[in-house]
Amino acid sequence: MTLRAQELRWTRGGHLILDGVTVEPVEGETIGLLGPNGSGKSSLLRLLSGIGHPDSGRVLLDDTDIARLRRHRIARRIAVVDQHADTEVDITVEDVVSLGRIPHRGVFGGDAAADAAAIRESLSHTGMTDKAGDRWHTLSGGERQRTQIARALAQRPHELLLDEPTNHLDIRHQLDILALVAALPITSYIALHDLNLAAMFCDRVLILDEGRVVAMGRPAEVITAELIEQVYRVRAQVSTDPDHGYPVVSFRPRRPGPSTRTDFTP
Repeated sequence: MTLRAQELRWTRGGHLILDGVTVEPVEGETIGLLGPNGSGKSSLLRLLSGIGHPDSGRVLLDDTDIARLRRHRIARRIAVVDQHADTEVDITVEDVVSLGRIPHRGVFGGDAAADAAAIRESLSHTGMTDKAGDRWHTLSGGERQRTQIARALAQRPHELLLDEPTNHLDIRHQLDILALVAALPITSYIALHDLNLAAMFCDRVLILDEGRVVAMGRPAEVITAELIEQVYRVRAQVSTDPDHGYPVVSFRPRRPGPSTRTDFTP
């Protein structure tokens, strides 16, 4: 039992955003959401989090329609890392991470020792321990992203939703964060642009195009040159990593022909 979607259809402003999307993960799986800009990845995460509500279909947390659950109960189960998190309040990294403990505090407060342990471990996992006392507005984009991931981990979720979590991160931290998420014994949905990172760290990938599911399966089964050309409209070569067996994508640039050349002069 975990977080799943059944036949989601969602329109906004008269535009069809998601059309019949179903995702049935095995508990503990890392699911990569792939597709070009505007394909519906962020919208699907929004519905899975319970923030948005589909026109038809259901998001189920275990066997309960998430629309019937209180936000407090959802927040105890599901943590979300958005693409663009910011604040005007001058707070520290530790303050931000501590926000992840709010769902676990009742009317009379929470378990201070458990809160402190969760915050400490989350800072350590994301490499932000030395930055705990730094102010939010002094952080780089990558440090802010790692702080938000630490906040989500401090929530101690059973399900984790991440929208482009590797944005602003250097290669080392991209690999470290995704390795950390993939190793967690929880169900994770990760929207990604990088096909190679998805292939390395996701158990299965869901390919979206214009709000519809094009394919879902293990990276080695789904990430093919034919599918990449169909969905992304680019040429690519897909090989296999000799040690681990996941697909490795190399893109082929389009050579400008007579119809695509410009008379640009610097």
